[in-house]
Amino acid sequence: MATIKQTLDEIMTVDGALCTAVVDSTSGMMLGSAGTGVDLEVAAAGNTEVVRAKNKTMRALGLNDVIEDILITLGKQYHILRPSSRKEGVYLYVVLDKARSNLAMARRKVQDVDKEMTF
Repeated sequence: MATIKQTLDEIMTVDGALCTAVVDSTSGMMLGSAGTGVDLEVAAAGNTEVVRAKNKTMRALGLNDVIEDILITLGKQYHILRPSSRKEGVYLYVVLDKARSNLAMARRKVQDVDKEMTF
């Protein structure tokens, strides 16, 4: 099992990782962060709205499912939002440099560290 800090440090070992955070999706507040390149407090609050909107849409559609992850592709970056499998109402947020990262490997790493994170 890994603490939030250990989880964030492990995510930062991913090729192309710029920054990462663990976010409480009920408040939009960060529980921890690592790295630089994006104002993580603003990103955490804004991306919380993305997660809420997707959950609301899934309920409206009657989808009995869960979000595995949300990928936002920008011109120079990938942003991964992964709701925690260990604690409801928490998600991992990862920003990757698109030119230096392998998206499949990064998604796999985020999935793996999520399984080990403790609160």
